[in-house]
Amino acid sequence: MHSSRGNEHVSWARVTAVNSYLVTELIGAGLNRREARWLVEEYMPDGDREAITALRQAAQRRLNGEPLQYIFGHWPFRSLDLDVDPRVLIPRPESEELVGVALAELAASATTAPVILDLGCGSGAIGLALLHELNVRGVGASVICVDESSDALVVAKRNAQKHELTAVSFVHSSWFDGLDLSLRGRIDLIVANPPYIGAEQFATLDPVLAYEPIGALVAPDASGVSGFSDIEEIVGGAAPWLVENGLLICEHGDMHRIAAMDSARDAGFGEVRDRDDMFGNPRFLVARR
Repeated sequence: MHSSRGNEHVSWARVTAVNSYLVTELIGAGLNRREARWLVEEYMPDGDREAITALRQAAQRRLNGEPLQYIFGHWPFRSLDLDVDPRVLIPRPESEELVGVALAELAASATTAPVILDLGCGSGAIGLALLHELNVRGVGASVICVDESSDALVVAKRNAQKHELTAVSFVHSSWFDGLDLSLRGRIDLIVANPPYIGAEQFATLDPVLAYEPIGALVAPDASGVSGFSDIEEIVGGAAPWLVENGLLICEHGDMHRIAAMDSARDAGFGEVRDRDDMFGNPRFLVARR
């Protein structure tokens, strides 16, 4: 008689063998090893043979160029697993860094119950990650997620519900235009990852970006700077919404550092800095009112 432990060992060995075979199959079809492994882990966690058809269909979608994140329908962002689909941008490592910068700045300011405004929230990644991680630290923050896309707000609301984050509200607005005026002078932190790719630059980038909402990626030029229009509007309009010593942290393109800092000084921010991302590229404007 075989023990249950022995049966479990045989079953797990079978799962491992099937999954290893499928990874090899997908690599042979043209996927790289990492993506092949991710697909098998997503669709075949228990070695279910009925899932093989779905796996092969997903692999074909990836071979056709569709991003893995949209194929899976979710993607990790810091400590959250976020639902994502073509209505919102795919969360990126640079924006994870933005959250880290914001957390460090809030810790240094010793704000006990910060009010945070996430402009152009998309999936809600930045604002919801901040709310979650501040809650873990015992900080009772509240977040206002803003987007001009009502479709994006549907995704952001779903992500808030998924992670049981309740101290968050959602506003359909183009940047500051639709905000309640009672918020002026009451916000401790504004975070933003606006569109900052110029149209000419976008034409030279990876075609996979065409799957994402172009309005969340590409911005008009401004002040003679490619893709700078939305950054200029956010930086120019942020100060009146902030408390004294309130912060604006805005992600921007490689070529935007000087223009972003100049715009912040022109808008009356008293302390203006800019930080590199993990790759050494200019990326985050940090401006204090």
